[in-house]
Amino acid sequence: MIKYAPDEIRRRVAALGPWFHNIDLAGVATAPEHFLGDYPAIKWQRFAHALPADLSGRTVLDIGCNGGFYAIEMKRRNATRVLAIDIDEDYLRQARFAADVVGLDVEFAHMSVYDVASLNERFDVVLFLGVLYHLRHPLLALDLIRDHVVRDLFVCQSMQRGDPTVARFETDYPFQETAVFDRPGFPRLAFIEHCYSGDDTNWWIPNRACTAAMLRSAGFVIDGNPEEEVFICRPGPAASQRAVYPARPNGRGNGAMP
Repeated sequence: MIKYAPDEIRRRVAALGPWFHNIDLAGVATAPEHFLGDYPAIKWQRFAHALPADLSGRTVLDIGCNGGFYAIEMKRRNATRVLAIDIDEDYLRQARFAADVVGLDVEFAHMSVYDVASLNERFDVVLFLGVLYHLRHPLLALDLIRDHVVRDLFVCQSMQRGDPTVARFETDYPFQETAVFDRPGFPRLAFIEHCYSGDDTNWWIPNRACTAAMLRSAGFVIDGNPEEEVFICRPGPAASQRAVYPARPNGRGNGAMP
């Protein structure tokens, strides 16, 4: 049974716009003129194979769900429960409408990534797609996700800029060594003081090596990198150094010079 007539869908899509996710709602595209093309479908096609085709019996948390594209895709893969969160009420209204039109049961909540510990629940699959570079405190967010909500699979995608090389480096260097910071493939995180691409919520943009390094630092084991910006991870042993800066075991404290 069709819940909405095409004209009603078009009217609601226009009223809820602008959309960042282009979603096919019974033949009505929500963002047909997207500057990235059919986004995020074209991105999803490049890493969809890296996630389980059947999520029956599994729970999913979609952090920063935007218009709901990925949450809907997880439900289409038979996830038992999908909870999608975002801090932007406009995006949540879009996502609720999209899920309603396609007839899929997705839960939505207004919540920041920094508040995920309050869920008091771990999810089999956690999506963190297109969020990292919008955060003023990205490592804190990764720590919270690792410590409080991921049970099995963590999928992280971030916009990346700079050298795409991922090189090997020593785990430590003497204080006098400075040339290593200029080597290709060194993890770098670019700070955006004002605005990038017309978006003043773009704060930190990593290169590829930095995305991987941050994930490892937060205690994730990277199982795959099926698309340049996408990392498939699982929680490993908790990292010894957290983004909340605990005292170091040797008692030297933070910022101590060698």
